[in-house]
Amino acid sequence: MIAISYPATFRTDEDGRPVVRFPDLREAMTDGKDTPEALEEARDCLGSALAFRLAGKEPIPYPSKAKRGQRMVPVPLWIAPKIALYWAMQERRVNQSHLARKLGVRETVIRRMLDPDHATRPEKIQAALEVLGKRFLVAIEDAA
Repeated sequence: MIAISYPATFRTDEDGRPVVRFPDLREAMTDGKDTPEALEEARDCLGSALAFRLAGKEPIPYPSKAKRGQRMVPVPLWIAPKIALYWAMQERRVNQSHLARKLGVRETVIRRMLDPDHATRPEKIQAALEVLGKRFLVAIEDAA
């Protein structure tokens, strides 16, 4: 099972603002006026960085484990299922055409499932994941 959360470093800059960086996604960096705002901005930044990679058909690394001093930042729910589908397709070496045939849909349906700007119903992504031998779960845990 893969938790779709990425490790982030929170450091204070010279102005006292927390700056957030994601070691797995070098392009993702943000800040906030305080730690709660920086965490909120980090979630948004993470979602945007992943959406940009997905839209550009760029590699999306699996999250590494948090090291000392890092916090795990969850991937926003609007993009997490699409990332899970992308990873499942990569693991199984299944392209969009092949997955469309397996699901009995047009390839444009699969293209939309992977489009970060398209609001895909979660049930469609769940069905695609099941065809690929995966299941998307939602978990709730106590906040730190």
